Amino acid sequence: MNADMTERLVRFQQPEKTLTYLGGLDETRVAALFGLDPDAYRGLRQGFDDRLRQIAAELLMDAGFADHVARLPFAPGQHVVAIGESTTADRLSWFEILRHILPDDITLTNLAISGCTSTQALTQLPALPFHRPDWVLCMLGGNDAQRLGPTGAPTLVSSTETERNLLTLRELITQRTSARWVWLTPASVDEERISTYPHFQRARITWTNKDIDSIAEFLRAQREPTLDTRAVTSGLHLDDGLHLTLAGQRAIAVALVHALAELS
Repeated sequence: MNADMTERLVRFQQPEKTLTYLGGLDETRVAALFGLDPDAYRGLRQGFDDRLRQIAAELLMDAGFADHVARLPFAPGQHVVAIGESTTADRLSWFEILRHILPDDITLTNLAISGCTSTQALTQLPALPFHRPDWVLCMLGGNDAQRLGPTGAPTLVSSTETERNLLTLRELITQRTSARWVWLTPASVDEERISTYPHFQRARITWTNKDIDSIAEFLRAQREPTLDTRAVTSGLHLDDGLHLTLAGQRAIAVALVHALAELS
């Protein structure tokens, strides 16, 4: 495995979240799963963190942005939890940027898992109340929209089931906790890049913006605040056309701060 692929895997895959039945994975064991020694793994993680800190510092230098951060509705001591898939699980995600922007007296927990569908997210439901969230930021649906073949093939999760799952997550969590709920729509995709990406070609899977739009419009019709991420992420994708560049993640973070500031 080359260095670029290893870095991408470490960026998006977090075995410690998915292999919990092993009784907890320390840094040495996680590093070994990527074929790395602990120092190399730690170095990659530190590199991601350094980039996040730099972005946060650059954003906070803008007086207008800093004012929006000061107006965010999160109170000291509150707990903000994110659920989602790779766009949120990404170690350079919008949520991780937010972590470096917010004051230290606000706790952020990222429960997103790469590849997660809304159906799989329901399996997290029993554990969520134990986190006692004050806010839940939910960005799901992108993996549901994966088509198991060319355009016209079935989606991984049907649109009816996606809508049911998302509403179930919201209803049960808001019933079991006092958390305020915020939706983020799935990000846009680059269909041309997806169609030529070798790994997707071999697996015969694809995504379309039409399917993403359907989920986004459903979320926009809900009563809770919804950040539409489609426009701000357009054209900001990695070579696979699905995952976002750091610029795309930054764009979501900025848009979310502006949107949440309006809630206060």
